[in-house]
Formats: sequence, C-alpha cells, structure tokens
Amino acid sequence: MGHGHEHCDHKGNWESRALKIVFFLTVIYMIAEVVGGIMSGSLSLIADAGHMATDAASLLLSLFASWVATKPADKEKTYGYYRAEILAALVNGAALIGITGWILYEAWVRLKAPLAINAPVMGAVALGGLVVNLVSLRFLHGAQGHSHGNLNLHGVWLHVASDALGSISAMIAAFLVWQFNWVWADAVTSVLISALILVGSVRLVTHCVDVLLESVPRGLVLDDIRKEIGSVRQVCEVHDLHVWSMTNGVHAMSAHVCVEESADHAGILRQITELLNTRFGIDHATVQLEPPSFVHSPLHL
Repeated sequence: MGHGHEHCDHKGNWESRALKIVFFLTVIYMIAEVVGGIMSGSLSLIADAGHMATDAASLLLSLFASWVATKPADKEKTYGYYRAEILAALVNGAALIGITGWILYEAWVRLKAPLAINAPVMGAVALGGLVVNLVSLRFLHGAQGHSHGNLNLHGVWLHVASDALGSISAMIAAFLVWQFNWVWADAVTSVLISALILVGSVRLVTHCVDVLLESVPRGLVLDDIRKEIGSVRQVCEVHDLHVWSMTNGVHAMSAHVCVEESADHAGILRQITELLNTRFGIDHATVQLEPPSFVHSPLHL
C-alpha cells in the first residue's frame, strides 16, 4: 500500500511540476507577444497572445482543480469547492469571447485600411512563441509519460499544440509582409487564430453552463443508466432519476428504486453502486429503495 501511495504522489508531482513550468512560460511569452504586437503593429501577434491566454486559463484551471479537490467539505459547502473551478472557467470563457470579438473587429478595420507592419520584429516574436510552445510540449510529453491516460494533461497538450499552429501562422504572415508587402496577410491570420480561440471558448462556456444547470454529463445517457439499474435482480422500477456533474469529471446521481417486498436491500445497493462506478464513472450515488406499496409523489419523474 505504501509503495502505491508513493507512486501516485510521484505521478502527481510530475504533473503539477510540468503544469507550473508550462503556465509560467505561457504567461511570460503572452506578455512578450502583446508588447511585440504593439511594437510591430501586428494584429496576428496580439491575436496569438489571446490564444496563449486561453492556454494560460486552461493551465490555471487545471492547477486550481488539483488544489481545490484537496479542500474538504464543511457544514456550509457540503460538496466542497468543486464548482469554483466551473465559475472561474465560465468567466475566462466569456472574457475570451469578448477579446475575440475585438480582434475580429480590428481585423475588419485593417482590411479596409491596412497599417504599416514591422515584419522582422513580427517574425522574430512569432518564432520565439513557437520555441516556447515546443518547449512546453516537451515538458507535457514527459509528464504524460509518468501519468498514463491522464485526460487533463492531454487536454492541455492539445491547447498548446494548437497555439504552436498559431505561432506558425503568424510567422507565415510575417514572411508574406516582408517579401511581398502583403500587409493584409496579418489581418487574415489574426482572423484564423481568432477562430481557434472562439471555438475553444464557446465550447468551454457551453460546458460550464451545462454543469451549472446540472445537465446530464456529456457521454452519459439517462436511459442507459435507468436500464442498467433496472436489470439488477429484484428491482421493479426506476424513477426520479437525476445525474449531474459537480465539476468536470466528478459525477453524482440520485434515484428512487422500487424493489420487491422480499428484496435484499444491502445486496441491491451494493450492486447498484458498483455498477454506477464501473460502467458510468459515477462515484457519488444516492439511491432510495422503495417497496411496491410505496405511494409515489406527483413530483417523482
């Protein structure tokens, strides 16, 4: 047991260390891209800085989720502080959608009236951003090697990989401006990068709203859960079934289950909770067992 716990701590340390290093690299170069964008007049660099802001937000939320999960529940916060992650993600996603709107408007203005761009500065800053992204990907790849199957790390890796594509796009735009004086390439590139930000931000906000509205978690089907519980021996009916997420990846369920008069309540509860955990990843389940003679409330669904 001691060796297993030590192994888990070792994996957690690798994950936390990699996320912290990548977070600081991302924030530092995000600021550098904003400064470089202002100095060079490049909108695509500022757009790429916005893309790096989505990466920084994702990294910060990943670190925050790891930390907040260790805070115990209390008499007022009976579920703990899981929802704090969702609220922070919602604010970040909404802010990024606003930033994207501004970048798209500015791109439209520049397409109609192009501004002078310092292509060498733009290209150098974009190249630096690509180097930072490649270094970050290397750290994340090493952490994934110590935390096999970690979806959190994989999601962050995809964020940083897409940002590397943004840096490459900015480098191509800088080359076109430098060689052919195609200043419109900067505005077009900023639109493409903004599209990447917008897709990720809208997906993030939609997911947060689903969690706050206590919708059925993505990947789970209510009828499938009802059918599996109903297949347990001595179960007659399943009603008032609700499944929701407390935060990303932490699911809960409550249900009223009608059982036979002679049913083994302890055995049925054990089967249902094991079934929910192994088949659907639901760790927190509240199941009310009822005899057939129980009068249903009109509120039961």
